[in-house]
Amino acid sequence: MTGLRTQPWIGLLLMLACAAAWAADIGGKAAFDPALDAQLARLQRIAYDKPALALQILQKLRLDPAHAANSQQLLLAEGRMQAAAGNDAAVEAIATNLSQYPQSQAQVSLLRALHADQGGRSLQAAEYAEQALAGLAPQCGLEPLGQPMAEDCDFRSAWAALRVLTRKRQNEGVFSLAEASARQGLALAEAGKDHYLQALSMGGLAVLSLLSGQTDDMHRWLAQGQKISEGDVLAMAYMKAFEAALASRTGRPAEQLRALEEGLALATQADAPHLMAQMQVGLADIYVRLQQPKKAIAAAEIALPQLHALADQRLERAARHNLALALIQARQFERARRELTLLAEMRQDWSDHAVLIEELREEGEAWAAAGQAKEALANFHAERSLNAELVALNREASLRQLKIKYDSERKQADLDLLIRDKSLVDKQLANRHLAQQVGLAVAALLALSIGLAVVMVKRVREANRRLKANQALLRAQSERDPLTDLANRRHFLGVMEQQAPAQFNGALLMIDIDHFKHVNDQHGHGVGDVVICEVARRLSHAVRAEDLVVRWGGEEFLVFAPDVSLGDLAHLAERILRGVGGQTIPTDTGPLRVTVSIGFAHFPLPPSKLELQWEQAVNWADMALYTAKSRGRNRAMGIATVDARDSDALTQIEADFDAACSSERVSLLQVLGPSA
Repeated sequence: MTGLRTQPWIGLLLMLACAAAWAADIGGKAAFDPALDAQLARLQRIAYDKPALALQILQKLRLDPAHAANSQQLLLAEGRMQAAAGNDAAVEAIATNLSQYPQSQAQVSLLRALHADQGGRSLQAAEYAEQALAGLAPQCGLEPLGQPMAEDCDFRSAWAALRVLTRKRQNEGVFSLAEASARQGLALAEAGKDHYLQALSMGGLAVLSLLSGQTDDMHRWLAQGQKISEGDVLAMAYMKAFEAALASRTGRPAEQLRALEEGLALATQADAPHLMAQMQVGLADIYVRLQQPKKAIAAAEIALPQLHALADQRLERAARHNLALALIQARQFERARRELTLLAEMRQDWSDHAVLIEELREEGEAWAAAGQAKEALANFHAERSLNAELVALNREASLRQLKIKYDSERKQADLDLLIRDKSLVDKQLANRHLAQQVGLAVAALLALSIGLAVVMVKRVREANRRLKANQALLRAQSERDPLTDLANRRHFLGVMEQQAPAQFNGALLMIDIDHFKHVNDQHGHGVGDVVICEVARRLSHAVRAEDLVVRWGGEEFLVFAPDVSLGDLAHLAERILRGVGGQTIPTDTGPLRVTVSIGFAHFPLPPSKLELQWEQAVNWADMALYTAKSRGRNRAMGIATVDARDSDALTQIEADFDAACSSERVSLLQVLGPSA
């Protein structure tokens, strides 16, 4: 009974201690306890799978008087757990509360970065992550690089921010920058002696090494990660997830399936339901690739309730995507459409263009394989539109970097010129002073000054000439595809600007490599690049000298053929089919037979000769291409005539091209490719 009577007093003292600690934090630098940080890190691992339990344990820590001076540290931990649990309102409330601390801006930015990343807003997440790193860098030896890590460095927060940046850069295909941030994260984990974070960093570096074509580094990082994770069942399970991802990207489905099954067993042993669901998502993916839709549906249905309960939108979206693919394979089309409707709602705020493009591509191929041409065409156009946005974003980013580089060089040249001008003025003043004493010296120095001025003018002119040459080179390079050295979309747009804006004249052939995704999945992206380069070379040899070959994006090409008749256009399509598919392509994994599908049309469209802009012309070639793919690939489909008297009739045909072909409002030419 005595204890019960004194309990309110203990609570009051505890509240006063917490208030005093909060006031001390507000007034000065927050206390950072490395031992508490390690304890909170273990709790964070629990929160990924059991957020409610982790939050319950955290509340007990906050009531412990021993941690009264670490309110900021505990508040950040709670925010990260609420973000993992998907509690948006709680995360924002904690971020607002943290903002009151003068030294907590980096932690606030980190919390918002993790929250945005959890919701799929990668651009916003990266901005917050960079802000967090700017605040954490001085204590953690990141700025300048190579400095020793201070004792009060919150290295786990810095590691989390770097991981957000790494994921964004990897999805954008900027692998060198992604590897740089991943290596920084590994250095922090090693300095902090956190084996769990070291293992995750090494697994991520293994994936990045593979994407960069460094297979030796991939095996080295994977082996080191597996070694350092020994004894930690959860870390070992994560390494199996990395192993499965690497097997998937190198076209080894049997090893991917084995790694996922072993990872699921380890996650079950670790009692990690979140990670178990992640493994089920991976199993659904491999079963879809192995054309086993029943197993894929079962795996996705196991994962979805757990992921929804944990508010993991990223993995839930992946699970629904795999479920939709499996339902299409199983020909359960109505249920697949319902899943894709839910998926479209989840994608509204998603900013990972590269992930969205890959998902749309896989869904389109699944619809096409199931004979559902209308859905396949819709996915194709959505993918193309998104791919154009991604290309534009990457091009703008590259041009911004180059502009910054050349602006810097120009400013440096101007600065050098100003320094030389000042030197010249000083010398002229000195010459005037000497002129008052010795006339001959004045004449000599004046002649020297004139000579220097001439030399400087020549150097400035030479610098301007080189700058203009560099700008011309930059412009030319920006209009070439770096892999194939073909013209790119930017160059094609420049050519189109020279045409009359209201009417496109000439012929277009839209070309797509058949089953190219299977080449990447079964033989690796390196072989895929070899195939793209060889197809580009064969296209260039098949067309006429005056024709323009453009790498349109991925495995697609566009040929613009001016001044060609419809009959000659069909012969040109046949030359391309035979030029590409007539011989196998030698690769490191053996010879590959590669074919293409082609859609072609001559503009203005016969017989009515209605005016079309070039964007509409590309769309008509697209529709012919998808007709060729839906009719079995390795062929060309050309538009011979179109029964349309005005632009409204053309628009109606575009809205349902398949129906127009069936009703003979559109007549097509078919050219078959070489047989196997």
